Amino acid sequence: MFGDLFEEDPSFISNNQCGKGKKSKYRGAEPPAPREFTNLSGIKNQGGTCYLNSLLQTLLFTPEFREALFSLGPEELGTLDDISKPDAKVRIIPLQLQRLFAQLLLLDQQAASTTDLTESFGWNSNEEMRQHDVQELNRILFSALETSLVGTSGHDLINRLYHGIVVNQIVCKECKNVSERQEDFLDLTVAVKGVTGLEEALWNMYVEEEYFENDNLYRCGACDKLVEASKSAKLRKLPPFLTVSLLRFNFDFEKCERYKETSCYTFPVQINLRPFCEQTELDDSEYMYELFSVIIHKGGCYGGHYHVYIRDVDELGNWQLQEESKQMPVNQLGQKLLEKNGMSWNKKYRKQYGALRKYLQNHPQIFQFNPNENKVGLKEKYHKLPLKSDSQGENLQSPHQKNDVQWNLGKTSTTLRDSSAGGRWFDLNDSKVQPIKEKEIEKQFQGKESAYMLFYRKSQLKRPPEARGNPRYQIPEHLLNEMNAANTELQKKRAECDSANNGIDLHLHLSSYYKFHNGALHPSLTWKESVVDLTIDRRKTLGDLRQSIFQMLESWEGDMILSIAKPLPAGLHLYHSLDGDELTLDAIGLADGADIFVWNGKEVGGTKLLTGLDHEPVIVNVLCLAKYNEGGKGQHFTESQHIIPCSTELDTLRRALAPSGGIILKNSSGLGKDAKNWEVLPEEDMKQTVKSVGLTDGCSILILDSHDQSLVNVANGNLTAFAYDISWLQVKNFCRTDAEEEQVKITATVETVMSDIKMKAIQELQLEEELANDSCLRPISGNGKLLSPVPEDYTVKEAELKMGSLLGLCRGKSPTSTQLFLYFIVGSDQQTSPEMEIVVEETASVRECLNLMLEKSGLSGGNWHLRRFDWCYEAGEALSQETATLKELNVCRGDTLVVTEGRLPPKGFLKIPIWWYSPLNHTEHRENARDQVNGVTCKMEALQVSPVGEYIQTDMDLCYAGSIEIAGEASLEDLKIQAMTLPCCQEQIVPLPAFLRAWTVESKRLGKLLRNNKQQLNEYKLGSRVEICIEPLQKEENLGPHELLLRVQMGIPGQRDYYCSTDLVWDISKECTTWALRQRVASHYCLPVDKIEIAKYFPEKFEWLPISSWTQQISKRKRKKKQESLQSAPYHLKDGDIIGVKNLLLDDTKDFSTVRDDVGKEKQRQLALEKKKSRQAERLQNYILSEEKVNVKHRKPEVALSINVGVFR
Repeated sequence: MFGDLFEEDPSFISNNQCGKGKKSKYRGAEPPAPREFTNLSGIKNQGGTCYLNSLLQTLLFTPEFREALFSLGPEELGTLDDISKPDAKVRIIPLQLQRLFAQLLLLDQQAASTTDLTESFGWNSNEEMRQHDVQELNRILFSALETSLVGTSGHDLINRLYHGIVVNQIVCKECKNVSERQEDFLDLTVAVKGVTGLEEALWNMYVEEEYFENDNLYRCGACDKLVEASKSAKLRKLPPFLTVSLLRFNFDFEKCERYKETSCYTFPVQINLRPFCEQTELDDSEYMYELFSVIIHKGGCYGGHYHVYIRDVDELGNWQLQEESKQMPVNQLGQKLLEKNGMSWNKKYRKQYGALRKYLQNHPQIFQFNPNENKVGLKEKYHKLPLKSDSQGENLQSPHQKNDVQWNLGKTSTTLRDSSAGGRWFDLNDSKVQPIKEKEIEKQFQGKESAYMLFYRKSQLKRPPEARGNPRYQIPEHLLNEMNAANTELQKKRAECDSANNGIDLHLHLSSYYKFHNGALHPSLTWKESVVDLTIDRRKTLGDLRQSIFQMLESWEGDMILSIAKPLPAGLHLYHSLDGDELTLDAIGLADGADIFVWNGKEVGGTKLLTGLDHEPVIVNVLCLAKYNEGGKGQHFTESQHIIPCSTELDTLRRALAPSGGIILKNSSGLGKDAKNWEVLPEEDMKQTVKSVGLTDGCSILILDSHDQSLVNVANGNLTAFAYDISWLQVKNFCRTDAEEEQVKITATVETVMSDIKMKAIQELQLEEELANDSCLRPISGNGKLLSPVPEDYTVKEAELKMGSLLGLCRGKSPTSTQLFLYFIVGSDQQTSPEMEIVVEETASVRECLNLMLEKSGLSGGNWHLRRFDWCYEAGEALSQETATLKELNVCRGDTLVVTEGRLPPKGFLKIPIWWYSPLNHTEHRENARDQVNGVTCKMEALQVSPVGEYIQTDMDLCYAGSIEIAGEASLEDLKIQAMTLPCCQEQIVPLPAFLRAWTVESKRLGKLLRNNKQQLNEYKLGSRVEICIEPLQKEENLGPHELLLRVQMGIPGQRDYYCSTDLVWDISKECTTWALRQRVASHYCLPVDKIEIAKYFPEKFEWLPISSWTQQISKRKRKKKQESLQSAPYHLKDGDIIGVKNLLLDDTKDFSTVRDDVGKEKQRQLALEKKKSRQAERLQNYILSEEKVNVKHRKPEVALSINVGVFR
């Protein structure tokens, strides 16, 4: 019904923290988390089932419904074990609902699953991911239960609890006859829009009367005539439980979109329904109802999330609220820990315990955490617990005691009770259950998060004392046994999981398997053979660990020292030894996966070990500048790795690596970084150690001999950076045509001048020195094309060359920095015209550049101009300012220009192509009726090809007459006079310019009609590429601004064709309406107005749109606004439009289409089909070739909600 109106918004889905935290080592399925402090169970969200969860919790906390369902035993419902038996009659939905309610009441888990229940509904995974309307679900679920319980003692369960009756009455004012009609209801639907609250909405529905009077009378059955009457509705029967659905979602017919009513809508906690009932003489208790459930929708009309506020009638949950003054923001807690410990949570605890917010969420039994307000407090029972310390002896479970963080916990947490019995409210949000105060309900009166369904119960419904706080009340024995067994299994799994998660894996390294060299320990055998794995509980002591190692080893002599070890890139290194056999492994900070070295504490293999952080070995990359062709392709360093104790002095290191002397540069960022990261180690630092100057694993040092030190700038003996990046450029020889092309690699930096690179390349290639003055370097593109030469005074950076680029050494001088190297072709066809090259000064004018190009290509004459190459490699913008310099016109080095035939018009002049336009005679038109589907005969090749799928229909012949140059300040009359001088037009007899009609040509079709012969061309805003059509007339014409020129054509009776069109001038100064046009056309053909039908032709669609009945299709309101002008939608009537006319005296058919239209539509259909096939093929190809998939969220299609129920009649 509502489709994706209530699509689940993932941002609103509550997070189930069950089982979250650090990674579990338990091999089986992780057992669900136990119930939180409220002792109430939530329901897991299957993806989009928050609406189902909210309704199920409401039904669970309706004790009368729950107990009535539990009263149905296996003898009536069957058992779930008999589902597979063919003859068994098993009522699956009530059984699964019983089982789910029992789990929610008794099973010790944070959240129950509805998978079995939704499977009994017949829902698949798609249905579980799709959200529906909870009001719709309420009706469908009740219907499914009624069908499932047919033939049992619970057949009337729904009617007994929720059924009510509304009576509608109409009272005749004359005979007082009362006409009644009863309506049954399970829930009342009330309006939200335009009312302030529930009581006002009920007053409008059941107190206010509607009167039939004046023109709106009622036919009385008793009087048998139209009379005045009053209509009203009353509640005849009230159910024990009243369900109220609020119409929050509406449709805006003006905007054509859905929206949610977020205005304030109040509803009371207690309500007296006496004013709305038919019978009012009963006791007040019969009309009093109390609110016990509010289903809330959060979000908009196209997505959101449901949760529910419920009053715990039977007091099954623990309801405790931490006062706000006893809580603090999480950010403030983190700041307090930083102030007291000197170290933030992330640095000290995150690796072991995770993020602070996650830690608080995963310990609900200790912390009162409110994620919505981002506040945290401590549970009362943990105020005075003994401390539990971490590896540093600091408390994590109760940080306020150890670190003096002020939690303001001088008082115990307050348990608040509402005044009414069983007045404790909870917010059940999928898996999460939180206590709330009754005043929180008022926040759901309005806004995007607001009440959507209300559930009331009669105040006189009292609960037995034995049901208070007793979740086992009225639950069948077989379900009690099932839940007891399930709880026992859960406790067993949690114990196993706890044991597994508290176990840590230690890697023991025995000293007998190791030897010491290069400043680190290395195994005598392989790493795998030298390590012994041991699993032990972290809650055991260090003495227990030592005893376990003794038992595992066959023999051990002397003292056993256990030291923390760490595998480093250089080898295994030892840190501190473990002391305190009475401490637990968790207390001394022994983490899972720790490495323990077992030795005597003095030496390994006769070598005394230096332990601790100050003696760590580091691996350093040592680099030296490579000689020519030394190293791999593109490599400019030789690299080797050395293991160096971090206590080694730099002077000792330099003597070992550079015996002949030199300087050392370090790069803490590693190899291959920017040169600015290298820094010189000055002479005074040579007495410092490797550690003190910041050399760690992976750092690089560069050793430069004396002849390489020119690459380093040393000022005043202080640290400076590498001057430039050192890399290579490749140069290929193109100077020798008779020899094989050679290629060399030249060392360069980004600041190397191109002339130096050329000289090095000439030397490496062993070419003649004379080439230095007659050669240049040209970059080579990826497809092998030689690009424009690089000026020799440019650096590599200025030339925008990348290191490793390939250059070509070619003959010819390179341009200077003030010269431009340009490509040019003659004509616009690249295939037939070869590309040529030229070097010109950037200060040269366009005319000078053109003359040089004409001279080089062997052309002469002044009938040429230059154009740029546009982005699709065609002749584009003309360089019209011939006196401007190339630099002023932003012509750049490497650009391609086109030498085009023809002179450009002078400044302020327009060069306009002229077309001659004349009507076809009737005979020719009829002969070509079938072939001229496109309708325009274009004698010029330029107009013979139209866009694919575009058809043009008109009864005119178009021929090219030539082009004219005319000033923009000239008038339209001047243009017509000049057009009459063209050779093609001189054959026509035209007395005056007024006998000519001028049109613009747009998309190979007549466009705008140019009026007023005295108007300047500039005022028409024609543009530089305009084309004009001239049409000769039989008489003088001077159309005014309010005169519309139409082509009208009369249909041939009995045929699907028309006579030749004639021109019709229509004055629209007074009105441009359907009636006025019909009168003008009828007058033109001397026919009665009511004996013609007219229609406008749309040639691009081959469709006719009748005009006669258009006034009936628009509302009176729009007609009042004078919006029926034919120049607006849907006709958009303009000059040159074709109007078809049918003479109803001779032809009563109202079909305006012709055979040409049928053929044209068929061709359009075929072209559209071909386009569709090509697009599908292209999409398929793109899908196959694409490497990344973009996830786009689409709205799901509308699908009706349903529950499948078997037949039990």
